[in-house]
Amino acid sequence: MELDGKNAIVTGASLGIGSAVALDLAKNGANVAINYRKHDTEANAICAEIIKMGRRAIAVRADVANFKDAQAMVDQVVKEFGSVDILVNNAGVNRDAVIWKMTEEQWDEALAINLKGYFNYIRAVAPLLKEQNSGKIVNITSINGMRGKFGQSNYSAAKAGIIGLTKTVARELAKSNVNCNAVAPGLIETEMMKALPEEAKQKAMTEILLGRMGAPEEVAALVTFLCTEKARHITGEVIKVDGGQYI
Repeated sequence: MELDGKNAIVTGASLGIGSAVALDLAKNGANVAINYRKHDTEANAICAEIIKMGRRAIAVRADVANFKDAQAMVDQVVKEFGSVDILVNNAGVNRDAVIWKMTEEQWDEALAINLKGYFNYIRAVAPLLKEQNSGKIVNITSINGMRGKFGQSNYSAAKAGIIGLTKTVARELAKSNVNCNAVAPGLIETEMMKALPEEAKQKAMTEILLGRMGAPEEVAALVTFLCTEKARHITGEVIKVDGGQYI
């Protein structure tokens, strides 16, 4: 298998895109450490599925916005698995409001989880990847970080920041044979999307050329590809998975 012997960390992996990524990496041979904050039952269920595949898996409760939590999780993964080869930053939240009604708390929470959380984990794994002279980092951004979205100034700003972070890390770690890329989903059928108002979902559906929402597994397939040696000459890229929603 493409990822036999590789050890991966996936943040926000108890539900949605994160859980699909964790399972797909495991199907392709990787051991997976699942980060979660609230959904312990779901996280442990994903671990059980991975173990059934013959891979190793651990679930670690950690607040991605907390610098010390991120470092502690990476240290735990190294202790359990021996190394970290793959990091997929996925954890995120929506705290939507138009800019004139958005609270400071809504802004700060979205930026802390959706952007600082990515920095925290990259900062924790970068020395390890540099030392072993190899590694893959994939950051989940959004098409709304490329175009903006009404009512999502905090989310869009964070997702745009992820793109800048991805390109910079790609430059900084290239000499260490580390690839860093971003995946930008459009409307994907997840728990987060189910919480959207129906009017907003219908409006988004009219933008999608293929006429349907994407599935988490379709995002996961691209993430896994970017973590394999088949993608060794791809770095600093932002690849959309949106059914033509944003062209």
